[in-house]
Amino acid sequence: MSTNKLILGVLGGVAIGALAGILLAPDKGTKTRRKILKKGNDYTQDLKNKFEDLYNKTSKKFDAVIDKAEDLATDHSVK
Repeated sequence: MSTNKLILGVLGGVAIGALAGILLAPDKGTKTRRKILKKGNDYTQDLKNKFEDLYNKTSKKFDAVIDKAEDLATDHSVK
């Protein structure tokens, strides 16, 4: 299983568990809706941050591979 699928699975499970806990808690409907909205926003931001981190790491690795390929191409064309 890839790391991305694992992260998404864990976040999904946490979100479902939090949602179930909020829905089953004995609060008024307005309070419950606010809690759901806040948790949803928190999870959305967390997921966005994780994807941004993944994108940045992947971009850096891709750029390093391109630089290495350009260096190798330059070395072979000089010889």
